[in-house]
Amino acid sequence: MKTIDYTKINSNTWDNWAENGCEWSIPISHDEFLNAKKGDWGVYLTPTIYVPREWFHSFEQAKLLGLASGGGQQMPIFTALGAECTVFDYSDKQLESERIVAKREGYHINIIKGDMTKKLPFEDESFDMIFHPVSNCYVEDVQHIWNECYRVLKTGGVLLAGMDNGMNFLVEDNGQLPLTIINKLPFNPLKNSSEEEINKMVDTHEGIQFSHTMEEQIGGQLKAKFVLTDLYEDRDREGCGILREYTPQYIATRAIKK
Repeated sequence: MKTIDYTKINSNTWDNWAENGCEWSIPISHDEFLNAKKGDWGVYLTPTIYVPREWFHSFEQAKLLGLASGGGQQMPIFTALGAECTVFDYSDKQLESERIVAKREGYHINIIKGDMTKKLPFEDESFDMIFHPVSNCYVEDVQHIWNECYRVLKTGGVLLAGMDNGMNFLVEDNGQLPLTIINKLPFNPLKNSSEEEINKMVDTHEGIQFSHTMEEQIGGQLKAKFVLTDLYEDRDREGCGILREYTPQYIATRAIKK
């Protein structure tokens, strides 16, 4: 198979999803921003469960990196709570949502377009917190991400990450039983799919997505020298198939840089 720029394909995929009203691309409203200032807020690393508030450091003047976290949903809330936010994403449309909310609410945010498979454009120990929602399914090598997160976090900094556990790649879920196993895990389309199948993923705007083992996801954080302090599992929202009724599909973790 010829070499493809899969991260650019995924960037274009998210631009397409945002243009078509993806729920993860709809910015928060003005009222939601004001509510956050009053202490009424919640953010997601995974589809349905709010991240526990005790997972966060104090937001006041905290330097927070939203890694692959564009869309105008989490960064405005963190800004309303007093954090100094930087959002790093590879989708122009997701970053445009950040600009729209920042302009509407009158705050500053550092907006950087970039590919997280490369070295992050930040100095060592730049951030107090990293917020990384489910997104490393669009990256082949997740160890690089954990290593870079460790590098740019300050000592004592916290990494909050959401991840797919692979179940969505294992079966075909058309909303009814039986669920059919279609892939071996871990699934890597660059290794396991034909050029025709890859082209279909691109043409149908599925993106080039990868499953990862728990060795890569949690073990990878430990290998990067993080200390895991908590985790929880989650499922897709209602209306996203029936696999959610039988197994968790996501995991969120809290880890710190000692």
